[in-house]
Amino acid sequence: MNEFEAIKYLKQYGFDIDQKIISNNAKKTVIVGMSGGVDSSVTAALVKLLGYKTIGMFMRNWEETDENGVCSSDLDFQDVAEVCEQLDIPYYSLNFSDEYKENVFESFVEDYEKGLTPNPDILCNREIKFKVFYEKAKSFGADYLATGHYCQIENKDGEFLLKKGHDKNKDQSYFLHAISGSVLKDVLFPIGHLPKNLVRKIADDFNLKTSTKKDSTGICFIGERNFKNFLSSYIQSQKGKFVHLDTGKVLGEHDGMCFYTQGQRKGLGLGGPGGPWFVAKRNVQDNTVYVVEGEKHPALFSGELNAINLTWISSPPSFPLKCKAKIRYRQEDQECNVKIENGGGVISELGPSLFELNQSLD
Repeated sequence: MNEFEAIKYLKQYGFDIDQKIISNNAKKTVIVGMSGGVDSSVTAALVKLLGYKTIGMFMRNWEETDENGVCSSDLDFQDVAEVCEQLDIPYYSLNFSDEYKENVFESFVEDYEKGLTPNPDILCNREIKFKVFYEKAKSFGADYLATGHYCQIENKDGEFLLKKGHDKNKDQSYFLHAISGSVLKDVLFPIGHLPKNLVRKIADDFNLKTSTKKDSTGICFIGERNFKNFLSSYIQSQKGKFVHLDTGKVLGEHDGMCFYTQGQRKGLGLGGPGGPWFVAKRNVQDNTVYVVEGEKHPALFSGELNAINLTWISSPPSFPLKCKAKIRYRQEDQECNVKIENGGGVISELGPSLFELNQSLD
């Protein structure tokens, strides 16, 4: 594809591009974080088409095999290598497994042992992708780090803001909320303005090996596997009781409190008349999981929560603040008020569909 064809192709996908921009881009180097998936593959293709000197970089953050003896990192790197060869760009692999275990996985396990339900993807983005990996990319002389996240960046008078991806079903800004905003000036999200179906189409246009590869839904960098079996390898769980919150009646036995989270419905194994059953709360001291019947039970709702470890991507706002919040990736945004107390945030007047937590969230 020559320069004229590249400009025409990029414009049909919403890029503001011309020969002058491509000429300026040719002076800059972009390292693309590649996972072996279709999103990062298309990111690499677009970065090269935009005229940048493009280098593919794979992060190896987990080296153990799954229950079938397969190391997903090896398979993913094979896909990265083939895509980069298709695009005729150099590619390398970096091993951050020690940093991942120390800064992400150990915290992940500790939180489960405390009765919390951590999200390793958020910690991985903060500690690995947009910290250790970002710093390594800059040390290699890269002007930018590009990733396949469905997010967008807005430069507002020199202040770089993290914005939601155009595709509401794929938006990943939720998983990047804890990163340092200072890195955004050197980050590119080339597919952030595109819907997933067009990303697949671009992959197909380039005949990329990953064009039909399914999206990953497993733990960040660890892959898709039986979560209970995986967690059991690192946490010493103890069987306990399912107890009806309203009546105090013992309804059954659970495999370990760490395997359940507030608001959970699936996988409880509670049958009989009535239901469905939901986890309402857990008691770490006596290893009891309390459940309630029906999705409208008051114990599943909360109008307020306390948030700690606050991160401001840009300048902190003024308080009290009217905004929107959510505590789960797939949850609809909820109107709320935020105030600061004792260094943390108190989020109140949450919408009625905000399930579960009656405790502080990390």
